Amino acid sequence: MTRQISFTRLEQAAAPGLRDRIDKAESTEDVRKIFAEAASMLLSDALGQPGSVRYEDVSLSPGEPDGYALVPSLLQAPSFKDTWEGSDLPRIMATLARGAVNRYHHLDKHPEKTQAKIFHHKQGKR
Repeated sequence: MTRQISFTRLEQAAAPGLRDRIDKAESTEDVRKIFAEAASMLLSDALGQPGSVRYEDVSLSPGEPDGYALVPSLLQAPSFKDTWEGSDLPRIMATLARGAVNRYHHLDKHPEKTQAKIFHHKQGKR
């Protein structure tokens, strides 16, 4: 039986802040940016190398089965691949992406709310 590394501690530390930021996102692009930033930091922390996973390496992909995508070069890097395949990181990423994808779809279905918020911000109202 192979041993699996658990990063649940990192998930529990990152999830509340990510949820809060996602809930406050005003556009689908904001949701994408927030997710990519949080996910890249979580993956870097899991590797024990801050900044090793760049913002550009992770993206929210609502059309994908797990809701996110990683660049192929990251998945092929030996240090990342070993950690990825021997841990619960795929499950954690799917869980985090699920909430972001839900918010993304909500904002995508109701663009009038986004436009109203942008208009109010420009008018100095909140």
